[in-house]
Order: sequence, then structure tokens, then C-alpha cells
Amino acid sequence: MPEQSINLGTLNVDPIVLALFLAGLAVTLLVVLIFLVWHHGSERSKDSMEQAMRSHTSEAELAELKGRLRTLSEIVVTRQGELTRSLHDRLDNVGHRLGQNLEANTQQTNDSLALLQQRLAVIDAAQRNITELSSKVVSLQDVLNNKQSRGAFGQGRMEAIIQDGLPRNSYTFQATLSNGKRPDCLVHLPNNPAAIAIDAKFPLEGFEAFRISRNDQEHKVSAKRIRTDVGKHIDDITAKYLLPGETQDTAIMFVPSEAIYADLHEFFPDLIQKAYRARIVIASPNMLMLAVQTMQAIMKDVKMREAAGLIQREVTHIVDDVHRLRERVNKLQNHFGLVNKDLDQILISSDKISTRGRKIETLDFDYEAEKALEKKKQAQKKSENPAPKTELLAGE
Repeated sequence: MPEQSINLGTLNVDPIVLALFLAGLAVTLLVVLIFLVWHHGSERSKDSMEQAMRSHTSEAELAELKGRLRTLSEIVVTRQGELTRSLHDRLDNVGHRLGQNLEANTQQTNDSLALLQQRLAVIDAAQRNITELSSKVVSLQDVLNNKQSRGAFGQGRMEAIIQDGLPRNSYTFQATLSNGKRPDCLVHLPNNPAAIAIDAKFPLEGFEAFRISRNDQEHKVSAKRIRTDVGKHIDDITAKYLLPGETQDTAIMFVPSEAIYADLHEFFPDLIQKAYRARIVIASPNMLMLAVQTMQAIMKDVKMREAAGLIQREVTHIVDDVHRLRERVNKLQNHFGLVNKDLDQILISSDKISTRGRKIETLDFDYEAEKALEKKKQAQKKSENPAPKTELLAGE
């Protein structure tokens, strides 16, 4: 069969080749189409798989999230319970401590109130004492304002000092002198008939005015009054209580106040010099106490001197008793010497008796030797002095 060719313009193509070409093309297209379809299907399956995987992952994550939430809720519940218990414990501790603190504060408050009450009681007692002291001060002021009462006050202080320091028989209160005057006290010195006169009537009005003076004029007036009153009192003591042979040539003017005594020495030295010239000793309570102690020492020394003879006689008697005791001890010693000698002789006799007993027991008799020994002992006794007889102690 002759070959036929198709003329496609200028291109001459074989129909078989063309058919094969078209068949290959169709196969190729079919393969491409199948590949495309397969690829499309694989993409869809891949998407579905991914979507399924995603959904599965979401469910797992959701489940894990639920588990975590459940665990978290359990943890939160547990922590909340622990927090609640801790809060309860803390509140209990705080309540207990608060109760203890309140109890301690209550006790301290009660103690403070009790102490305050005691102090108030002490303050009340002190206030009562101050009130009583005020009344006593007022009464003391009344006493000092009254001359007679003031004299009794000074007399009381002076008598207390004298009674505390001197024996009862060494002073006399309100004694009457030969001139009819009566000093407040007479102190009797030993071995001296003249006594020391003590006056306790000191003028205090001028000193009170001197203390409360507000200007120079009042000060001068009160000082002049003091000089007049105290000077007159010194002259009165000199005239009344200085009696030769009956009283000492020195008297004591008692001032019942240390402050007034200090004012006298500080502001009125002329009165002190006048008193010294008049042989008047101005004495405050402390100075009078010192003078009383000096008098007591003098009286004690005089008593010791008076008792010196008695003491010497007693010492002589003691010495005689000691000599007599020595003689009696010597006699007793001699007596004991004789007793010891007699005891020695008794021991010798007992030894002889023992020796003779042993000889009798052993039948050992030597009469010649015994006679010789007996003669020797008798000769020795004759050569010795005879022993003195035992003397009996005789008491006086």
C-alpha cells in the first residue's frame, strides 16, 4: 500500500507518527490529569489529616488543660485550707497573747492602784502630821510669845540636858540661895562647896523683831532692843547668882536656840564680850551638853581619886590572899610528896609479897640471904632522917 503523506503547509508529516504522537500526548495528558487528580486528593487528605491531627491535639491540650486546672484547683483548695488553719492558729496565738497582755496589764494596773493607794495613805498621814505640826508650831509660837511659857520651855530643855548627863545628886533645880534668889539650876562640883549657877530665862522678843524686820530702821530698833535686854539680863545674872563662897565666879546663861546663839556671835559680838567680862558663859543646847560632859568627866575623875585608897587596900588584901594561897599550895605539895613516898613503900611491900609468893610456889627458901637483906635495909633506914609526919591543912 503506498504511503500517503499529509501536507500541512510546507511540513510533510507521516500519519502514523502523527497518530503515535497524539496517542503519546493523550497518554501524557492522562498521566498529568491523573497526577493532578492524585495530587489534589493527596492535598485534601493531607489537609484532613492535619485538621484531624489539629483537632486531636486540641483535645489533648484541652484534656491537659483540664488536668492542670483540676490540679491547680486542688492546690488552691489545699493552700486555702492551710491558709485558713494558719490564720486560725495565728488568731488563736494573737488572742492568747492579747489575753495574757490584758491580764498582765490588769495586774500591773491593780498593783499600781494599790501602790498609789498606799502612797495616798502615806500622803494623808504626812498631811495629818503636817497639820499636827502646824498646830504644834502655833502652840509653840504662843509659848514663845508668853514670857512665862517661854521661860518654862527653856527650863525644860535645860533640865533635859542636865538630867541626861549628870548624876541625880550632882544638881538641884530651882534651889534657893542665901540672898533669896532662885537660879534655874545649881550644879554641885565635888570637893567644892561652891556650885555653878545656870539661868534659862533668856529674852527672845528682840530677836523675833530682829528676824522679821523689813527695813534698816526696824533692824536698828530691834538690834538696840536686843542689846538692852541681853545686857540687862547679863547684869541681873551677875548681881543675883554670883555669890562668893556659895556659887562659882562663873555662871551659865542658857540660850534655848542654836539660831539665836549664832545670831549673837555674828551680829552682836559686843554682847559676847560683855558676857565674858562679866564671867557669864552664853551656852546653846550643844554648848551646854559639852559643858555637862566636861563636868561629868571631872566628877568621874574625882570619884576615881577618892576610890584610889579603897582600891589600894583591896589590892593589899588580894596580895595577902595570894601569899596565903601560895603557902597552902606548898603545904599541899608537901602532902602529895608524902603520899607519893607512902605509895612507893606500898609498891615495895607488894613486890616483896609477890616475891615471897613465887618462892613459896617454887619451894625456893634462902633464909640467910633474906636476913642479910633485911639487916641492910634496917641500917639504911637508920642512917636516913626520920620522915616528917603528915600535916592536915587548916583553913583560916
